[in-house]
Amino acid sequence: MELDLYCTTPHPARIGEIARQARVAGFAGLWVTEAAHNPWIACALAAEAAEGLMVGTDVAIAFPRSPMVTAQAAWDLAALSGGRFVLGLGTQVKAHLERRFSVSGERPAARVREYILALRAIFDAFAKRAPLRFEGEFWRFSLLTDFFDPGPLEVADPPIYLAGVNERLATVTGEVADGFCAHPLNSPQYLNEVVRPGIEEGAKQAGRDPSSVAVVCPVFTIVGGPGPALDRQRENIRLQIAFYGTTPSYARIFEVHGQPDVPGRLGAALRSGDRAKLAAEVDDELVDAFSVTATWDGLADAILARFGGVADRVFPYSVPDLADPGVAERWRAVAAAVSEHRQG
Repeated sequence: MELDLYCTTPHPARIGEIARQARVAGFAGLWVTEAAHNPWIACALAAEAAEGLMVGTDVAIAFPRSPMVTAQAAWDLAALSGGRFVLGLGTQVKAHLERRFSVSGERPAARVREYILALRAIFDAFAKRAPLRFEGEFWRFSLLTDFFDPGPLEVADPPIYLAGVNERLATVTGEVADGFCAHPLNSPQYLNEVVRPGIEEGAKQAGRDPSSVAVVCPVFTIVGGPGPALDRQRENIRLQIAFYGTTPSYARIFEVHGQPDVPGRLGAALRSGDRAKLAAEVDDELVDAFSVTATWDGLADAILARFGGVADRVFPYSVPDLADPGVAERWRAVAAAVSEHRQG
């Protein structure tokens, strides 16, 4: 298992320093998300700033971009990083696709499956393994002249990961992708009962080895000694779980944990504007199911116990302030303990 860092605000003026801090603190990789900033720029600056650090998108939104545009960016990032780049793709929810990006939100699983197959075909063409001939339902590619062809890499093709929540995208991942980026609202039970079986089914359909598909998991961490600071962390995570739980497509997660009525109550609380009521709908059992609580000395063991045999890479969902020497030193100890366990 590798311990990575997550950055939700990869501002181009700061991401290089964040990457350097992550490397010094012992993190194996840095994942950036596409929210307010461009993920390709962030990954390029991070890869340039921190030699040896894996950089990846968790996630870049697929559908607003042609697969050719995404393939070119991924190819360049693989070359720049010396093979340290991971292309993590997400489908996004329908409202954002249609109202923020002005693209179709219909049939996301079928579309992203074909999107990844198109990327593979384009990679093959770039690498001179095959001419560009892709004919799908949603995309078609047949023209790649020398002027527009970046040519082969000196490293392996960038791995393609797919983010998802439910069985359908886990199955697509097993069929066509190299890895699965789990949603922050995850638990070992959900991963073992829903995600892993979905990956295995998809891999079986494609004649692939499911163990070759990596799983990346964010983890809500509540860390420190008993007291008000720990209580505040717990309540912040309770509210974060509540906000996520209002998304209808995440209802399956609560069903697995025996609380299928929670999403409906969360939706009603959100519509009322009552944040206290919203948080109160998430009981302690759910907070414990979706998070890790530990002292600093016990955090590495708690992460390993929770995700051992389930995930290949994990990262704390809350972004630590590594500019603070005390915080950086604590995370350095956690990263070292995880790394020592992996090497052992």
